[in-house]
Amino acid sequence: MNLEKLMNDLEKKHPGEVEYLQAVREVLESIEEVVNENPHFETAGIVERIIEPDRVLSFKVPWMDDQGKVHVNLGYRVQFNNALGPYKGGLRFHPSVNLSILKFLGFEQIFKNSLTTLPIGGGKGGSDFNPKGKSDTEIMRFCQSFMLELWKIIGPEMDVPAGDIGVGGKEIGYLYGMYKKLTHEHHGVLTGKGLNWGGSLIRPEATGFGAVYFAKEMLATKGETFVGKTVCLSGFGNVAWGAAMKVNELGGKVVTLSGPDGFIHDPEGISGDKIEYMLELRASNQDIVAPYAMEFSEARFHAGKHPWEIKCDVAIPCATQNELNEADAKNLVANGVLCVAEGANMPSTPEAIEVFHENKVLFGPGKAVNAGGVATSGLEMSQNAMKLNWRREEVDERLQHIMISIHDTCVKHGTEPDGHINYVKGANVAGFLKVANAMLDQGVI
Repeated sequence: MNLEKLMNDLEKKHPGEVEYLQAVREVLESIEEVVNENPHFETAGIVERIIEPDRVLSFKVPWMDDQGKVHVNLGYRVQFNNALGPYKGGLRFHPSVNLSILKFLGFEQIFKNSLTTLPIGGGKGGSDFNPKGKSDTEIMRFCQSFMLELWKIIGPEMDVPAGDIGVGGKEIGYLYGMYKKLTHEHHGVLTGKGLNWGGSLIRPEATGFGAVYFAKEMLATKGETFVGKTVCLSGFGNVAWGAAMKVNELGGKVVTLSGPDGFIHDPEGISGDKIEYMLELRASNQDIVAPYAMEFSEARFHAGKHPWEIKCDVAIPCATQNELNEADAKNLVANGVLCVAEGANMPSTPEAIEVFHENKVLFGPGKAVNAGGVATSGLEMSQNAMKLNWRREEVDERLQHIMISIHDTCVKHGTEPDGHINYVKGANVAGFLKVANAMLDQGVI
C-alpha cells in the first residue's frame, strides 16, 4: 500500500475536507503493515473501497419559524459501509456541520461499530441547523421537514440513525413520528427513542458509561483503579454526564467540566446535587457552564479555556473533535496524567496523540472508548426486534461486556514489543480486519 499516493489522490478528489482526510490518514498509518502483509487486500482494492462512502445524500431542509418566516438549512446522510450490517450512526444538528465532518464521523463509525462485535455498518448524518434558542414547535417543524427526505433511504435493515450533538430524545421523537406517518410502520428505525415507545434503559448515559468502563480496563493494565483518582472531563452533555456518574461510582473524583464559554474547576468534586445542577443547566438551553461557579462557591470558572491545564490522573475529553492540542497534551504529561480516554469523536489532534505515545501515556482513541453509545443503540435494535425491554442491570452488564471485549481486542492487536499498548493501532487494525474480510467474502459490489 502506497500511503502517500492514496492520501494525495484522496485529497485531490476531496480538497479542503480536513477532518475527513485526518481521520483516513490516522487509520491508514495504523493498518499499513497489515495491508502489506496481506496482498489479497490490495488485489481486491479493499482500502480504496473502504475510504470512500457508498453514497452521500444531501438535501435542502426548508422550515418555518414561529413568526412565519421560512428558513433553509442543509441536510446530509453519509452511508459509508454496510459490510457488517445496516448503516448505523448518529444525526448531528449543529451550525458547524458540513460534509467533511460527517464523512470523518461516518468513516470512524465503520471501525467503531466493527469493534462492538454487533452486526452494524457505519454511517452518519445531520444538518447545520442549530436547535439552540429554537422553540419546540420550530424544532418539530425542522425535524419533520428533514425526515421528508431522509425516510427514503433508511429502514431497520437498511440504515438506522441515532442521536448525536443537538439531537436528543425530543428530536428523535419528532423524527420518528414523521417517519411513522410516511411509512405506516412502527419499528426500530431510529435509536435513542423514548423509554415508553421502544427506547432502551441507560441509552442516554451509555457513551459516558462505556468510556469509563474502557478507561477502567486501561488503568488495570498498570495495576491501577479509579479509586482516589482525580479526573478531568470536558463537555457537559450526555457523554460527560454519564462519565461523571460512573467515575463517582467507581471511587474517582471529577473536577472539571467545560462548555463553549470555558471550563469550571471544582476541586471538591462534581457529584450528587452538582451533577443534577449540571443537567438543569444543560436543559436551560444556554449552552454555557459559567453559572455553575456562581452556584457553587468552591468552583472557579476559566473563560475561553480548556480544562487540560488542571492536574489530573485521568483525562476524558467528551466535547468535540480536535479540542485537545499538542500544548494541552504536554500540560497533561507534565502534570503526571496516567490515562487519556477519548469520550468524544477524535477530540485529540494528531500532534497531541504523538505526545502521548512518545511519553508512553495510556491513550484510548474515540473509536474504541466512545463505542458504548452505539453499542447500546445496537442493544436497543435487538430489543425492538424481539419486542421486549431488558432491565437496566441487564443492559449495563451487556455494555460492560462489550467494552471489555473491545479493550481486549485493542490489547491483542496493539501491544508493542516493549509491552506498551498502542490502543490506536489496536483499534484500527482490529476494526479494519473484520470489515475487510467481510468485504472480501461478499465480492466486489
